[in-house]
Amino acid sequence: MADHILVIDQGTTSTRSIVFDSSATRVAMAQTEFAQHYPKAGWVEHDPADIWRDVLSTARDAIAQAGVPITAIGITNQRETAIVWDRATGEPIHNAIVWQDRRGAPMCAQLKADGAEDIVRARTGLLLDPYFSATKVAWILDHVDGARARAERGELAFGTIDSFLIHRLTGGAVHATDVTNASRTLLFDIHRGAWDDELCRLFGVPRAMLPQVHDNAYVFGTTAPGLFPGSSGAAIPIAGVAGDQQAALFGQACFDRGMAKSTYGTGCFVLLNTGTEAIASQHRLLTTPAYRLDGTTTYALEGSIFVAGAAVKWLRDGLGVITHASQTDDMATQVPDSHGVYMVPAFVGLGAPHWDADARGAIYGLTLGATAAHLARAALESVAFQTMDLVAAMVADGGARPPILRIDGGMAANDWLCGFLADMIDTPVERPHDLETTARGAAFHAGLATGVWSGLDELSTLWARERCFEPGMAADARETLSAGWHDAVRRTLTTG
Repeated sequence: MADHILVIDQGTTSTRSIVFDSSATRVAMAQTEFAQHYPKAGWVEHDPADIWRDVLSTARDAIAQAGVPITAIGITNQRETAIVWDRATGEPIHNAIVWQDRRGAPMCAQLKADGAEDIVRARTGLLLDPYFSATKVAWILDHVDGARARAERGELAFGTIDSFLIHRLTGGAVHATDVTNASRTLLFDIHRGAWDDELCRLFGVPRAMLPQVHDNAYVFGTTAPGLFPGSSGAAIPIAGVAGDQQAALFGQACFDRGMAKSTYGTGCFVLLNTGTEAIASQHRLLTTPAYRLDGTTTYALEGSIFVAGAAVKWLRDGLGVITHASQTDDMATQVPDSHGVYMVPAFVGLGAPHWDADARGAIYGLTLGATAAHLARAALESVAFQTMDLVAAMVADGGARPPILRIDGGMAANDWLCGFLADMIDTPVERPHDLETTARGAAFHAGLATGVWSGLDELSTLWARERCFEPGMAADARETLSAGWHDAVRRTLTTG
């Protein structure tokens, strides 16, 4: 019987489980959304019990739909989200603190004032920002009674979502993560490929809490017997793990230096493959491992935008001007332009290249002639404008201008957005047949580790283009729109 891989795709707002066959074709999928918790302004939490419940239910559902034995499991996950749990019981001591959460901003500001940013930047490729995991862990240790003392005694474990799931799936036998998730904690030296004791001391995170770090294509462990009875009850190897954005780069078959992808989900993330060179950004981009295979790391420049699809969700849930996200495609075409309306979606601060944690969302250019359609168009345009800024920063950093941008994620289904994006970055935009490239990337890693696929050359043949959007906007029109956007951003920034 052909090989089949189950991928657990644990995202910010939903959990999906997808079964792929050996041609990387989806044969089954189950998905469910889960609750978001906002205890205070700028705070975002998840209940780990919700995540574990949904992982089990969707995985079992997908396996039942597929009706075939599972060869291996791949995991891809929201990055930077931090969980601390009891090693003995596996129970979290606090809700997961989500990547969008900003409560670590005061700690980051103090560390910057103390002159720590240079060493953090040099070793991790990251900026001192509450987006990353270390300040979240420190907050939990400092605000849960007895947590810091227990962590020092080795009683508590820290992990990103992948690590928590590996621990649960293996019945508590394995505490591990992969290089891409480890690299998003502010505690991992991306050049040595190891946890850094000095960074652990800097953030006050005991080294004993941290998981083992492995390659992306690696057998991390096997599932507890009987956990998935729909797969003959056998233990299944967990053989591929990658943070969602690096998984998407891999799933888009961007294996060569200079290839780039952009994912449009809750946020927007552009990654440019820089090969075995870790390019130090001068424009506040991130230097990050893209993947590590057989001990060799391929790096990427990354630009992270905190709000993309979340802006459309706000139009639906916050303002009620739409009832379904797909309406924005039609609304954007109902009007010839945005009527001078610009949305800067800094609902949880601004990411790259600005990194302003205190900025908040704003809409400029409103007149009595502005309509819901103009707001919808401005929300979509903001996604393209932010991508434009990231690509420009990558080129300025010395990264090769990508000849093509491969896109994925839910918003990539919006034809109008794809065309406008190609116009603003003045580069062809390719959309694959299967937009679930994040899950495909995790499947590719799991398949490499278990012999389903032979190598990157074979994986490249499995990628297929559905449509290419060519740029067609005149240069002066692009410059006018760009100038209006940059003026709106300048008005929004709280930093100089």
